[in-house]
Amino acid sequence: MGMTVVEKILARATGQAQVRVGDVVEPAVDLAMSHENAALVINQFQEIFEGTGLEPTVWDPSKIAIIFDHRVPAESSKTATNQKRIRDFVAAQGISKFHDVRADQGGICHQILPEYGYVRPGYVVVGTDSHTTSHGAVGAFAFGLGATEMAAVWALGKVLNVEVPATIKVVANGSFGQWVSPKDLILYLIGKISAEGANFRVLEYHGSAIRNMPVSGRLTVSNMSMEAGATAGIIPADEETELYLRREAGVTDDLDVVQPDADAVYEQVVEIDVAELGPQIAKPHTVDNVCGVGEVEGLKVQQIVIGSCTNGRLDDLEIAARLLRGKTVAKGTRMLVFPASWKIYKQALRSGVLADLADAGAVIMNSGCGCCLGVHQGALGDGEVALATTNRNFKGRMGNPKGEVYLCSPATAAASAVTGVITDPRKVGA
Repeated sequence: MGMTVVEKILARATGQAQVRVGDVVEPAVDLAMSHENAALVINQFQEIFEGTGLEPTVWDPSKIAIIFDHRVPAESSKTATNQKRIRDFVAAQGISKFHDVRADQGGICHQILPEYGYVRPGYVVVGTDSHTTSHGAVGAFAFGLGATEMAAVWALGKVLNVEVPATIKVVANGSFGQWVSPKDLILYLIGKISAEGANFRVLEYHGSAIRNMPVSGRLTVSNMSMEAGATAGIIPADEETELYLRREAGVTDDLDVVQPDADAVYEQVVEIDVAELGPQIAKPHTVDNVCGVGEVEGLKVQQIVIGSCTNGRLDDLEIAARLLRGKTVAKGTRMLVFPASWKIYKQALRSGVLADLADAGAVIMNSGCGCCLGVHQGALGDGEVALATTNRNFKGRMGNPKGEVYLCSPATAAASAVTGVITDPRKVGA
């Protein structure tokens, strides 16, 4: 009996010929990522060594990545002090994959890892962030951990007591219609199977729509897989994966392109024809509260947000600029744009995309997560409605439980910025 992608990766990471669903394993970790919450991990890590007489030392500093992105630049003295403490720890431990608050290296953690080639096909990747599932876009088994679990990884180099998950196969075929995108696909899927439909499972993606999708779109799909409850969302590596890692990240060494066996066993198969999809919207206050844009079209919006680890890549910004070029953001509506990394920011700056967005009235922000989770920049006022390309719309998500967040694609967000109400992009774009 064959193995799925996650089974093959876990078999390699545990030195076994094969593993099966339900087995409890302790896989070796290829990459461990944290952001500012590394301060919490440091506390737990140091406790492990208390009373041992040993100096706290990470198992392999070359396999740890720490990226400042949630509160950048620091919005308070508490955050600044925590960041200082992390800088000191990074220097003491010799951790080289460290991205500080700098325009020559910074960005959102889930963009930085593939952009710099830190994550590869076949890797076991763990991160102290739920959207670590993003890295399944390049064929890795990537999932989130808590601070205590990550501290153990830093000490031991492996994850303890991992139950091999079952896999749901998602087959997406067909070609996207105009102004319909991978974000619409993943919103539709979450609405179809529910926010708990993939609990403790892996979503493994196949089909012509996935094969023809660039890594930027694959990152969107894998990123939001966890909003269906998935432990991971894996897109098996292929020629597009290799092209991205070599061209964008400068990777030169051999890649472990893991494909499932033809007789792999799946718990369920979900089939989607993307040609039948229109623009999708997730209504407050759950990500699976999904409908077609027509159901909420005309709703007044006070804030438009384009960016984040979900939809802050260059092609996302280009789509928004194309819809906004020669137009202006509607009166009474504000628009915030934050690219996923400073590399993307500068590419959009040089190409004129940021100028087009700014000329339309958008406020261009630095790369970071603050607006998405509501801790730094872009909070909502009481009773305000936001339309965002981010990944969550829980109550209070943008800093105010009295506000409402709707989720959509960059095209829908940009079209709605022009009209000031939720709008089908097919009615605005040429």
